[in-house]
Parts: sequence; C-alpha cells; structure tokens
Amino acid sequence: MHSAVVTAEGDRIRWVELAGEEPARVYLHGLGSTSPAYFAASATHPRLAGRRSLLLDLLGHGHSDRPEEFSYTLEAHADAVADALLEAEVAGAEVIAHSMGGAVAIVLAHRHPRLVSRLVLVDANLDPAEPPAPGAQVPAGSSGLAAYTEEEFLAGGWAEVRDRVGAHWWSTMRLAGRTALHRSAVHLAAGTRPTMRELLVGLRIPRAFLHPAEDGALAGTAELEAAGVSVVPVADCGHNIMLDNPDAFADAVRAALDAPVHVR
Repeated sequence: MHSAVVTAEGDRIRWVELAGEEPARVYLHGLGSTSPAYFAASATHPRLAGRRSLLLDLLGHGHSDRPEEFSYTLEAHADAVADALLEAEVAGAEVIAHSMGGAVAIVLAHRHPRLVSRLVLVDANLDPAEPPAPGAQVPAGSSGLAAYTEEEFLAGGWAEVRDRVGAHWWSTMRLAGRTALHRSAVHLAAGTRPTMRELLVGLRIPRAFLHPAEDGALAGTAELEAAGVSVVPVADCGHNIMLDNPDAFADAVRAALDAPVHVR
C-alpha cells in the first residue's frame, strides 16, 4: 500500500500500485466505492496488464484517510489526487475513472493538465443532478444522499441509505467516512461551474466516454463527439461496467487508449 500526505493536517490518500511500463494509468472509483475492489481485475486483465497502475482511493473513501474538516468538493478531491500523483512522480497519466471518479478526473485534467494525457470516463457524472421531487421515491445515487442535510444523514439517514443501496454497494460504501460520503454526494449532485460536461468539451486531450448500451443514447452525444470525445456504448452491463462485463470493458478501454490522438 502506497500513500501521500494531501492536506495540511497530514491526511493521506492511499493506493495499490502495480508495477509496469510508463506512462502510468490511474484508476479512480465512484461515490462510496474503492478502486482496488472495482478495478483490480481490469488493471490485470490481459488487454490492460503490463502498465504501471495506481488504484487510488479518494480522500474519505476506502483505505484513504477520512478527515472531518475536508470540504469534499470535486475541486478539492481533484487537488488532493494531484498532490498524490505528484508524490508518486506521475505525469501524463492515462486516467480511467468511474462515475463520481470521472467527474473528479475531468476537474483534475482541467486544473492540473500536466498530470493527465488521456481520459477514459466510465458512465461518469457530467451534469448537475435534479433533486428528488416532493413525495417521489428517493434514488440511491448522489441526489438521494444529497436530499438529506448533513445533520440528518449523520443522525440516521445513512442507515436508510444503507438499506436502499443494497448489500453490494454498501460493502464498499460502509468504508467511507459518513461526513465524507455525504459531502461528496452533495457536491457531486451540485456539479461544477462550468459544468463537468462543459469542462470535458473544452479539454485538449484524447477523451472517451463508456456507457451501458442498454441505457440508450447518451444525452448530448452529438456535442461531445463534435468536440472529439469518443462515445462508446458497452453491451450487457449496467452502471458498473467493469464488474458487469469485464472483457467488454477491457476491450473498450484498450481501444480508447490505443486510439490515435485526435482532438478537435
């Protein structure tokens, strides 16, 4: 296990590192997840193995520290990841990032362009989330967590979330600090200004966006493709593409990483 101090108070981000060739690949997980659990099989898949790979846990999640005073905005997450990558002497990384991790990766590439050479986003958040309508069933994702105030979530809302998300997601969500989990969800649901989508369109590096084919066409595909983002539907999977269809995921990621550099 590797680590780096990323706050003035000494809090550490931790990651599992696989040896291999440069440039490095960095894997970032989603809300309430952890990269070793979600990406270990992908990083060692025959189509992706052999590259130096950092399976990094965002601050507040997994094996990383869970500071109570950290803001957990997307920008703060991205800056903390940047500090960890600098400590690891990583530059020009190929970043493969799922869900909230994809939003963090977009902000990372925008704020710290020297650190990122390519982005592969895996069903990532691109837009602010609409809050649940009054009386509607509360969803399991970031907007559902953000529907609680921090006080409500810490006082018992977390248990309602636990029962709603199911055993699989809770198996990693329970590793996250409760304050970290709620604040991360609130800021993910609110998004960035400009939005993550707008930041993605403006990046000048190769970018791919993988999404489940069963969800239908990705909103805004034409605009993304016009900006040079490769939009790739993946069959036989849900949101957790890397877990639901590992071979198709590895094929899609490898194709994205091997694609010629072409930025419009």
